[in-house]
Amino acid sequence: MENANVQEILEKQLLTVAKAVEDKIDDEIAALDRLDLDDIEVLRERRLQQMKKMAEKRSRWTALGHGEYSEIPNEKEFFSVVKASERVVCHFYRENWPCKVMDKHMAILAKQHIETRFVKLNAEKSLYLSEKLKIVVLPTLALVKNAKVEDYVVGFDELGGTDDFSTEELEERLAKAEVIFYEGESSRILAKHKAPGRNVRQGSTSYSSDSE
Repeated sequence: MENANVQEILEKQLLTVAKAVEDKIDDEIAALDRLDLDDIEVLRERRLQQMKKMAEKRSRWTALGHGEYSEIPNEKEFFSVVKASERVVCHFYRENWPCKVMDKHMAILAKQHIETRFVKLNAEKSLYLSEKLKIVVLPTLALVKNAKVEDYVVGFDELGGTDDFSTEELEERLAKAEVIFYEGESSRILAKHKAPGRNVRQGSTSYSSDSE
């Protein structure tokens, strides 16, 4: 008897959802029916302009090195990169296994998110910048927006605490910091717990790398 009641409740919920979806579709169809030829032409022109702007953005991003995961040769180049691109994810690394794991995921995400520049910088050869940005544990990802470090992903603690986290887990973490465009589940909870931003030109702290 209890199972029958549960089944009945589930069926009612499904019918309610189906009705809501159906009503939404009906409203959209009705709105389209009310459009005249001038309205349709306006929408078409607007869509063409949006596509043109996106194509221009993609071309500009590609010219700046977006779409590939590349290494920055020195600290001076870091400043050039963050000035040129609105969104940058910089992996501060050393030659160890955890950083190689991060490299793998960064290379995948660089191709998937052309709107963001993905780069790496050897922290042990960039002591001044590492001190300024308080880089202590490696790997650390500095999440940069508009030339300011807005957030960090430090080690693997936020990614399950192990080196077998998925690319999707890292993708969701970057989405929360709004450093990539993301249409997945985490898009509804973006940027709720962002750390205070620091201008890359300011700040001074000590630096030490993690153990092998």
